[in-house]
Amino acid sequence: MDRPTATRHPDHPALHRNTLQQVLPKGLTLDRPRQDRILDVAFTTGDPLKLTRLFGITEQTAMRYVGTAYPERTAKPR
Repeated sequence: MDRPTATRHPDHPALHRNTLQQVLPKGLTLDRPRQDRILDVAFTTGDPLKLTRLFGITEQTAMRYVGTAYPERTAKPR
C-alpha cells in the first residue's frame, strides 16, 4: 500500500505516528516495524526509486536497503 492509497481508504484512515505511539506499550517504538517493512519491499522489488517514493527515504538509504536485500548487486572493492 502506498501513501496515496493509505490516505484515501475511508474504512482505514491514516494514523499519525504520535497516535500510534500512545497505544504502544512503553519502550516499544515503530522504528523496527518500519525498517522491516522497508526491507520487505526492498526484497520484493529491488527498486531503490520505489523505496524513496514510498517511504520518503534518501537515495543513499534506499541503496543500503537494496544492498542488504541483494548483496550480489553491490559493487565489490578490488
